[in-house]
Amino acid sequence: MRIQLKNILHVSVMLLIGIAGKAQTAPDNTKYVNTFVGTEAVTDYKLLGYVPPKNWRPWSGLTFPGSSLPNAMVQVSPMTKYQPAGAGYEYEDSVIVSFTHTNKGHWNFGNVPVLPMSKPGETIGSRFSHKNESSSPGYYQVYLADYGINVQLTSTLRCAYYRFDYKSDNDRQVLFDLSKALSGVTDWEINQDGDYAVKGKQGGENIFFYAVFSSKIADLVNNHGTTTKNVRGREVNAPSGNAIIHLVDDGKEPVYLKIGFSFVSTDNARMNLDKEIANKSFETVRKDAHAAWQKLLSTIQVKGGTEKQKTMLYSCLYRSFLWPVLRSDVNGDFTDINHKVVNTGIDYYTEPSLWDTYRNKDVLLELVSPNVTLNVIKSLEDKGDKTGYIPTFFHGDHGASSIAGAYLRGIDGFDIKDTYRILLNNANLPPAGQRSGGRQYLDEYLKKGYISDPEIQNATETAKGRAGVSKTLEYSYDDYSIAQIAKKLGDTANYRILMARSKNYKNVFDKSTNFMRGRTEDGGWIQNFNPQYPYYEWQFREANAWQVSFFAPHDMPGLIALYGGPKPFEAKLDSFFTTPWNPHYIARNVETFIGQYCQGNQPDHEAPFSYTLIGKPAKTQKVLDNIMNNLYGMGPRGIQLAGMDDAGEMSAWFVFSSLGLYPLSPTDPKYIVTAPLFDEVKWRTSNGKYITISKPGKGRAITAIKVNGKLNKDYYVSHDLFKNGGNVLIATK
Repeated sequence: MRIQLKNILHVSVMLLIGIAGKAQTAPDNTKYVNTFVGTEAVTDYKLLGYVPPKNWRPWSGLTFPGSSLPNAMVQVSPMTKYQPAGAGYEYEDSVIVSFTHTNKGHWNFGNVPVLPMSKPGETIGSRFSHKNESSSPGYYQVYLADYGINVQLTSTLRCAYYRFDYKSDNDRQVLFDLSKALSGVTDWEINQDGDYAVKGKQGGENIFFYAVFSSKIADLVNNHGTTTKNVRGREVNAPSGNAIIHLVDDGKEPVYLKIGFSFVSTDNARMNLDKEIANKSFETVRKDAHAAWQKLLSTIQVKGGTEKQKTMLYSCLYRSFLWPVLRSDVNGDFTDINHKVVNTGIDYYTEPSLWDTYRNKDVLLELVSPNVTLNVIKSLEDKGDKTGYIPTFFHGDHGASSIAGAYLRGIDGFDIKDTYRILLNNANLPPAGQRSGGRQYLDEYLKKGYISDPEIQNATETAKGRAGVSKTLEYSYDDYSIAQIAKKLGDTANYRILMARSKNYKNVFDKSTNFMRGRTEDGGWIQNFNPQYPYYEWQFREANAWQVSFFAPHDMPGLIALYGGPKPFEAKLDSFFTTPWNPHYIARNVETFIGQYCQGNQPDHEAPFSYTLIGKPAKTQKVLDNIMNNLYGMGPRGIQLAGMDDAGEMSAWFVFSSLGLYPLSPTDPKYIVTAPLFDEVKWRTSNGKYITISKPGKGRAITAIKVNGKLNKDYYVSHDLFKNGGNVLIATK
């Protein structure tokens, strides 16, 4: 018996050693993440599509290289300028002016700028070299040459942690440049709290902070002031000035700075700091950040592919999980949409960048981080309960798709009936009186089945209108999305009404031109019609007629029929991808083209997949491969992106396309299959099951798809794969 027990113990130990060894040898996917991807502007005008006007930087990428945890409140990153700068950091610049603690890449946030200094000159900021700069998920480092300071930083969910190595231990200073932020500042304050700490607030975004130094504070010089600036034609008072912390020359090197943040109060900022960092070392926090990212990035493992393809996959996967961000504190407190401090027991998040991210990124969040998605939906519901509407974000009503898609994929731990009630408000209740929110121009949409635009002669890209075509197309899809919730809840009456409205996209299709085209109030077609000219909000939203004319992801058979069937539809797609872009047609965020197709903005991102729906997957793959291999990781350093990342939408497009599964209709729990860039993809689902996608051949044109050994009848696979796991075998030629 003792021998048998000894043998059992021996086998158990060997198994444990094997498991531990396997865990230790798991690939560290963080090594493939280049956080600088998207920070450099596209410079090749042939790719960009036009020669940028003088002093006009293309809106490429607009990303930041600093430290963040997935979907964290704090995103601490260097700033090279405040305005005009989409994310505050531009790779071409040579001076760092501060480090800020909130980010997005949409000219937003950039709060609480901090800068270590030593004997500063008349201007604030220091030159730096990319040779003395490095980063990885959860970490950033740079040497500030003018100050002789090496800066390292890392972060937790709600806190930033700095290490400053001063070349000289004399005159060690830290600037809090609180009158500046990307979003603008209404007021600011900072006060000393004991020998080692300061606390304060920056108005506008209303963010509070509590900062603790490892060296004693010798002096806090508060240079608070006001200035006047012109805002929409009138002079207004605005805050100016800054605060400088002088540290005691105590010989302690390096200087550590820990800062907690909150959107509730300085007390909560201190509480967040005490809970998340307390007495942890810089290296411990850095290792924890690395581990958090490795856990997320290890969700997907690949075999095959080039180094560049793996770098782009994991860099894009990383960037897909930076937005939306946390806004509640460790105790659950948050400031709601009515500016009241509440605590409902949820993790409160900002709303997603819905017009951009509903197309793919919100689906990726559902698949990888369902608990974050659940709390994002609860946060949207909290806002909806207090305003009567689910937030719409910029254009369209795509909370409908993101919520419906999550619900249909099994994320149901929220009050679906209450959320559905609010979504019906969005669909049926035009804003009026004191109400704000909901869909723009909903009265006309409900009455006519389309939204009109004015006739404008000699229209330029900045012509003002209603973006009536884009809104009609997108409201049709939003109606379809809400209808799917109605169907699951058994609300037959609303299901029928909304499904009928989901066909409204047909009302802006002009058969005489085979384009989606603007209509006037009396029902006629816009006469000043140039399908190649892009507009920001006249007829189309940040697009031209070509780019919106393939959008009906919920009813592709119906759309194909409008064109006269598969053959004319194919011919139209062929023209779409081959008709040259006119280099004189310049709209700043409509850039980087294949023919008329624009990868640099969202409105046509589903179009390449349309070939597959008429039985021509090889044509789909040819376009996808061109985009993935040539429009991501461009330039001499391989860090240029074809357009704004837009809170991760551009990145998520690459992730799905490179793995071979794309949510063409993001509301629907199914995915169109394409040829992955890799020989094998192993995707760990949120419930611990595995999906294996194999493409053993070298060819790129799909000839057959097998799911769990059975031949697939079409090019879609069900979301059941993510519930149960399974194998997808893709044959190509």
